[in-house]
Amino acid sequence: MFENLHGSSMHKRTMISRDYNYSTDVEDSSGLVVSTCLAGAFIGSLICGWIADEVGRRRAFQLCALPMIIGASICATARSLGGMLLGRFLVGTGLGVGPPVASLYVTEIATCLGLMGALAIGIPVRSVFGWWRICFWVSTIPAALLALLMRFCAESPHWLYKQGRIAEAEAQLERLLGGSHVTAAMVELSKTDTGDEMDTIKLTDLLYGRHARVVFIGSTLFALQQLSGINAVFYFSSTVFRRAGVSSNLANVLVGIANLIGSTIALALMDKLGRKVLLLWSFFGMAISMALQVLASALFASSPNAFYLSIGGMLLFVLLFAVGAGPVPALLLPEILPSRIRAKAMAFCMSVHWVLNFLVGLLFLRLLDQMGPELLYSMFGTFCMLAVVFVKRNVLETKGKSLQEIEIALLPQE
Repeated sequence: MFENLHGSSMHKRTMISRDYNYSTDVEDSSGLVVSTCLAGAFIGSLICGWIADEVGRRRAFQLCALPMIIGASICATARSLGGMLLGRFLVGTGLGVGPPVASLYVTEIATCLGLMGALAIGIPVRSVFGWWRICFWVSTIPAALLALLMRFCAESPHWLYKQGRIAEAEAQLERLLGGSHVTAAMVELSKTDTGDEMDTIKLTDLLYGRHARVVFIGSTLFALQQLSGINAVFYFSSTVFRRAGVSSNLANVLVGIANLIGSTIALALMDKLGRKVLLLWSFFGMAISMALQVLASALFASSPNAFYLSIGGMLLFVLLFAVGAGPVPALLLPEILPSRIRAKAMAFCMSVHWVLNFLVGLLFLRLLDQMGPELLYSMFGTFCMLAVVFVKRNVLETKGKSLQEIEIALLPQE
């Protein structure tokens, strides 16, 4: 929910610019406010692997909440664009550290509910002066709860075992699984421990070593996820829908509902159909949805009903993204990445995610005005089809396979 409170509505950013009374082009400033947060997320993603390895998974979650709280407080009290950008950068840093620490798929439903809650909180922003400041103050609440409640969560037994803290690992396993399963679980942990130190993993090992293929697959999936245009839809849906004559509040609510429905479908089908199947049909359906957007743009001047096609295409795009292209990459990566490189490889793949997210957020509205919707949506649809080809050729189906079987299939034997 915290992330959604920071990017749910173009109207919120427009009201911010009016409150500050600066004359910068609204679309350029809106793209800048969005992209500054994503730039911070990129920085956070670069250091999250080191943080997770050094302090543990639980404390990493607690640490990521700190810049979120500070950044949101700065945004809520900012009196200038510079103050707003500083706060957004700090918020982004916390967001960049958080997601790689755990599988995003686990929190997918909560994220969608948070999105809908954020959209509801932002509804009064057009009628109540300064309401956007309340939105930022509200966003400190889930960040503070994250830092507080993680205190009561178990630390990762695998991380404790890697640190040589065997007794603590056994205690956490007993807490999670019960005393009767501790011995068997410790045996499994010993099998996954190759004796390698995490600090021996360098960037060159990820890019050119025997792990290069799985890192390439993971980073490319995240790249194609962003190049599909999904975050352009989330960040600027109210602007796009408003141009079609639809209330921005209604548009945001519809986008949130479509995202929630898609995530619920993914939850039901993930283990039945498999990761690869969901990815293939998700990206293919998103390409079809973008084709509907292109058709609606072409017919807009001649057909009064074209905006219905545009709205339907965009909502279908969001729903299909949530079915596969959204949750699957984050679930797939921990399955295909060996434990020895997992934290740092996840950090690298997520840095690719945030860089492209940054560029899309910064350039989307400008490209929409300069290229026109037909060409821009055609480009997004092309990336969706490229994703279909890439998944077909490179992604291994992991459903029903052990981690050892996946590693043997993807990594060259030493």
